[in-house]
Formats: sequence, C-alpha cells, structure tokens
Amino acid sequence: MFRGSSYHTIDTKGRIIIPARFRELVTENGGDGLVLSRIDGMLVAYPYDIWSGVERQILDRKDKTEALRRFKRYFIGSAQDCPLDRQGRILVPPSLRQYAHLDKDIVMVGVLDHFEVWSRERWDYENQRFEEEDMNNEEVRNEIASIGL
Repeated sequence: MFRGSSYHTIDTKGRIIIPARFRELVTENGGDGLVLSRIDGMLVAYPYDIWSGVERQILDRKDKTEALRRFKRYFIGSAQDCPLDRQGRILVPPSLRQYAHLDKDIVMVGVLDHFEVWSRERWDYENQRFEEEDMNNEEVRNEIASIGL
C-alpha cells in the first residue's frame, strides 16, 4: 500500500523521481510504469494492474448518467501511460503538469492503492483547509471516528 508523503522537485523537462518505496509497489503491481490522470487540482498515479481495476469498475457501472459520461471523458480522457525510466523517473505530460500547476516543488502522497502528485503550494493549502474546516466539522469527525480513529 502507498502511504506517507515525499517532497521532491519536478525538473524542467517534466520528470519526477518516484520514491523507492513507491517504485517497489509499482513493480509489484504491473511492472514498469504508472497511469496518471487528473482530479481535484492534482494528479493521481496508479500502477497498471490497479488502474485496470479502476477502468473495470467504471465500465461495469450499470447507471450511465450524463454526469458519469462527463466524468469518464474528464478522468479517463486525460489518463496517460507514464513508463519508469532507468533512474526511476516518469515524464509528466505537459497537459497534466499545467492542470496540477507542477512547476518546481511537488509532494507525492500515498493514498493506499495509488498516490497523488500535488504542487507544494496546493498541498499546503489543502492541509490547512482540512485542519481548519474539516476537523472542525462534527459530521467529518464522526465519519473519521466510525473507522476507529
């Protein structure tokens, strides 16, 4: 499982070094690369095998609402294969770098079956928002308590 955070930089060519502990999970779950897509102002990175499961879940949905069709266009339509090079880096396509505002300082955040790639500025904002808003919301606190934390 992907867990923890790593602070890195993205180089001028758009390459990022995948942390060794994340690379190990990538190779265990489908080989030599990742699928990147976009959502919520950041990028999500899935090993190939896990991405196949995500696609299968979306494909198997019985409800074919207009919102789901738009979501598929947005999420699947922006997905890109990103193979690992010999140095353990991936090249983030320009359209995804632009979407997530990945200019220099980035944060990779493990989220169990995948990891997220944030600009450092947006990551700091997201954490501040969580602490100030979500942790002061009784409904959110109850939901967290319901999983035993």
